[in-house]
Order: sequence, then C-alpha cells, then structure tokens
Amino acid sequence: MKRRFRKLDGILLLDKPQGASSNQALQRVRHLFGAEKAGHTGSLDPLATGLLPVCFGEATKIAGGLLGARKAYETVARLGVVTDTDDADGQPLRERPVPHLTISQIDAALRQLTGAQQMQRPPIFSALKRGGEPLYAKARRGEVVEVDPRPIDVHAFDLISAADLLHGDEPLLRLHVECGSGTYVRSLVRDLGELLGCGAHVAQLRRLWVDPFREPRLWTLEALQELADRGERMLDACLLPIEAGMASWPGLRVSEAQAQRLARGQSVAGAASTPGNVALYDEAGRALGLGAVDEAGILRPQRLFTWAAALGQPASIAAKPLS
Repeated sequence: MKRRFRKLDGILLLDKPQGASSNQALQRVRHLFGAEKAGHTGSLDPLATGLLPVCFGEATKIAGGLLGARKAYETVARLGVVTDTDDADGQPLRERPVPHLTISQIDAALRQLTGAQQMQRPPIFSALKRGGEPLYAKARRGEVVEVDPRPIDVHAFDLISAADLLHGDEPLLRLHVECGSGTYVRSLVRDLGELLGCGAHVAQLRRLWVDPFREPRLWTLEALQELADRGERMLDACLLPIEAGMASWPGLRVSEAQAQRLARGQSVAGAASTPGNVALYDEAGRALGLGAVDEAGILRPQRLFTWAAALGQPASIAAKPLS
C-alpha cells in the first residue's frame, strides 16, 4: 500500500544512530511520521551520534536559524594516527609515536584552539560545496582539494579525561567542545594532534545539545518505531511545538493589525527599539514567524508561518516586547 503523507508541524529531537548519514536518519523519521515536509538543522557525520533536530512542516522555516546555533559535543581523540577524513571512518595517512604528555601540555594545546574568530581549515571530506558540488565528492574521485581556513568560534575545548593515555592503555583523550556555526570537531581534533606533535583523529563523537535545546529529551529510531506501531497519536506526542525552537531569538508580540500588515509583506514602524532578528508572536502568544528590526526600529517580515495571514485586524497598533 502506498505510504500516506500528511501535513505535520513541530520539532523532533532525534538521537541519530552511528553509521547513518543525517539525511538517511531524516528520511527514516519522515516516513515514520508520514510527514509531507521535513528537514534537519545541521548535519552530523555518519560516525557521530546524538542530537539532530528535525523540523516538520512550518518548523522548517526556522531551521536556518537553528543551523547557526551554539552546539556542544563530547569526543574521543585517538592520538598518533592521521586519517584522510580526520575521523575513524577514513583511511590512515600516517602514524607517529605519541610522546610523553602531561595534563599541563594537553591543556595548553587546548587553550590555543579556544576562543572567538579562530581560523580553521575544514576537512576535505566535508559537505562544503565548491562549484555546486560537495568537497567530499571531489576528494573521493582523487582530486586535489584545497580548502581555505575560515573563522570559527570555539567557546570551550576542555579535557574530560586522559586516563587511557596516562595509564598506557590506549592513546585516547576524552574532550568536551562547545562551538559556534561552521565548526568541525574533526578539524579541532586534527589540529590538537599537530600541536601535541603526533597527529590525531576523531574516534568517537556525540552531539550533546544545540541551542535552545540545552537539556534535550532525545528519541532513538527504535523508540520511535515502537510508538509508531501504537499509532500516530503516540508518535506525535514526541514532537515539540514550533515555539520551542524560537527561544533563542528575542520575542516580540504584535497586534492582529500589525500581523496582517506583516502577512502582506508590509513593514511596521516603531515596533521595537533594538535592531536584530526577532521571533514574532500574536497577543495570545502563538508563534507567527520571524522578523527583523532595522536601526530605525522598523519591523519587516522574514519567514512567516501560513496561519499568520488568517488573523483578525483589531484597532491596536502598538507592538509590545515580551516581558
């Protein structure tokens, strides 16, 4: 029987399994929910596990904002071996002996890679595009791929444990990373290995959280399948409302008259005093979409949800910041 797809709005916090690409995980979830439209907010490598926010329906309109959010990871770095992908899924390029390292030396190297506007060279096996084609496709064909360094923000790069290394079991470091958009943990670990004089690659990687989901309740594919077997209502109960994904933007309540203007693509003067992107809500607190306030305090629509145009038009024209 042909699969029936339905309109569905909301956000799922998926625990991506190891071995699956982000798109493969997304498609499995989309088919489980029978959702007409779905997208994820930032790829995880097949090796990686952990939080992959999946947006359904109208929630895909805020996915771009979530892509740029702050993120946290735990990773295990394997010292002494460099791979072509900078992780354990790649082919070894060279091996070097691991020198005797102290905690102080490791911490000093981590500090060098921490801070705002760090320059990082992304992996050649990455989804970054050149000429409309992902770099990994060029690299797999054996083409020479040159990747320019770019600025990233590394808010934290800390040692959790060096017990494996110091006790002589395995040359492993367990690390915590908090970073901004565009940061590759694989590249951080690669660069750490070079600073330590032996090279390194990512052996394990798990994404812990993505703003604004700092304490996420994650759902595995197995758990979702069990719920799907019990019916759509059980499955839909896993979804967060769209409003949950808008918490990182300053909130702005608008009147119904203002919402009608915005829905027609018109601007609203005097809506707010602080310039920047805002999350728009009606007077009852329902999310309407995203807007932008310029230096003159003029509010313009960016991405509005389909239901925003259906609002009434009361006389009030004053916008009120959320308290």
